[in-house]
Amino acid sequence: MSEPNEDVLATIARLEALAEQAYDEMYETRSPRGRYSELKDCFAEAIGIAERAGLEAEAKRLTARLEHCRAVYRSQFSGS
Repeated sequence: MSEPNEDVLATIARLEALAEQAYDEMYETRSPRGRYSELKDCFAEAIGIAERAGLEAEAKRLTARLEHCRAVYRSQFSGS
């Protein structure tokens, strides 16, 4: 398998940065649901790109981060 091109890696990094920004912003708003939805979408897209590019370790890392964000949201924000 060939190495992923720089555009693929840059796209994954951009989506991850957007997801992390949304994660941080969850703490700064009275209604975190929208930011949570955005972070899930960004991580899902980044994971899909990583999987299609054959970047299994990257997809696994991003999935683990998404699961952590879900756990935080559920424990700190849901039901409020």
